[in-house]
Amino acid sequence: PSSTASCPPNRLMPKDEPMSPRRFGPPQEKAAYKYPGRTNVKMREALRVLDEGVHPLVIRSTQILAVVLLVAAVSIHVPKITLDDMRSLYASLQIDEVYATAYTLVAGFLLTVYFLRKPATVYLLDFAVWKPPTPEEDESLRATTEFFQRTIETCGHFTDESVRFQMKLSGLNQISDKGYFPPGVVHYRKGEKDFDFSMAAARAEFEYVVFKACDDLFDKTGVKPSDIDILVVNCSLFNPTPSLSAIVINHYKMKDSVQAYSLGGMGCSAGIVAVHLARDLLQVYKGKRALVVSTENITQNFYQGNEKSMLIQNTLFRMGGAAVLLSGRGADRRKAKYTLLHTVRTHKGSDEDAFKCVYQEEDAAGHRGVRLQKNVMACAGEAMKTNITYLSPLILPISEQILFVINYVRRKWLGHKHVKGYVPDFTKAVSHFCIHTGGRAVLDAIQANLSLSDYYLEPSRYSLWRWGNVSSASVWYEMDFLEKAGRIRQGDKIWQIGFGSGFKCNSAVWQANQTLEGSPKELEPDSPSACS
Repeated sequence: PSSTASCPPNRLMPKDEPMSPRRFGPPQEKAAYKYPGRTNVKMREALRVLDEGVHPLVIRSTQILAVVLLVAAVSIHVPKITLDDMRSLYASLQIDEVYATAYTLVAGFLLTVYFLRKPATVYLLDFAVWKPPTPEEDESLRATTEFFQRTIETCGHFTDESVRFQMKLSGLNQISDKGYFPPGVVHYRKGEKDFDFSMAAARAEFEYVVFKACDDLFDKTGVKPSDIDILVVNCSLFNPTPSLSAIVINHYKMKDSVQAYSLGGMGCSAGIVAVHLARDLLQVYKGKRALVVSTENITQNFYQGNEKSMLIQNTLFRMGGAAVLLSGRGADRRKAKYTLLHTVRTHKGSDEDAFKCVYQEEDAAGHRGVRLQKNVMACAGEAMKTNITYLSPLILPISEQILFVINYVRRKWLGHKHVKGYVPDFTKAVSHFCIHTGGRAVLDAIQANLSLSDYYLEPSRYSLWRWGNVSSASVWYEMDFLEKAGRIRQGDKIWQIGFGSGFKCNSAVWQANQTLEGSPKELEPDSPSACS
């Protein structure tokens, strides 16, 4: 499917550069004929699409066709075989019993090795998202519009134009006053208490969010911290020494053999990257349990300059985090909420525009922040298109895959320009969508790109309104909405989509192992969504 955002075409051929002379070997004769660049571009594009999209579909269709033909042949010919035919076949083969036994043992051994080496299924036992532990803290940490406007007007860092720009963005983002800032930001009072952007304040924010989420997760599952074998922590913009994973290990006194990983600088899609890494480790070290922690740090990343492309982060990001418990134990299947079906990662870092569209740096005045370029939507659309190309053969029914291939061949190879592009109906393969809350414009573009109704975007829009952009943890706040709204039924498939700097688009597809009872009373009654 094509993105609604207009993305500049990929650089399919390198720019013309003078050929450097060969340093070794005999001199090369000049080519007699040089193919026109336009022809090469078309051929490269055709091969790229064949490799990225059509080739997986052809392979899958061929496999299905082979199975159908085999079943048809067996169903036609096997009923015609009589007992005498079997005896005649056995006599003609003249199989020695010793060799037959040996072959049977070897076949049994190979099958045993195959099943032992088969990747282990990964289960999600449960997850927990951070919420303020007490009503008092809930009230004191609120990032209200009144506080935000008063702060940026009185702190002395922003010009009048920057203040107006930030307030305009705050209204367009459609984030409620119920999101949260860390204490180092929200406790600012002019003439009384200054901002606290220190390392100690940043550590305190991390511990406040992560320990609460982990405590809730351990309480829900009954699993002890000492039972954790693998720990993966992701936080993009705050990476101290000792590492964030070491902070978690020290607090919970985890065992010495725990395998710990800290992922930094990977942006808002790092939560799915962490799940992907944990899955790989659980499939190598079988029978283990993994704790995945996703969060972002706001304390040291409140931009204090006046460049518009770097002011967006102040109006969009809020405090939050999630803890997820994964298991590779077959015994955990019955009590697990979900089974991990697929993870697909797409990285566009080789493209210079995609690499620079979300970039942390200092502005001209020396203030550090994250710069969002104007082409970020276009790069996100291109990354998502590639990610969907790889994911579609794994989840779409064969009927949708065939329709997509036929449409593409008609439009691109047969020159039928009047034919509109076909967008596969992903609702035939997926029951729920958890799309990263990158902002209202991001959600609008994805909804149009995938032709989804408002119902499927409700988890994302509610999470953006209630919590703001909580970075890599956003997909888990959306999953929390689905559970509380009572939408999860046994067998449902949930597609988590994350976007992040680099530029990356990552997907994870889960299947519900059980029907979950909702608790709609825990959802905000004054939300703009129906929550039905």
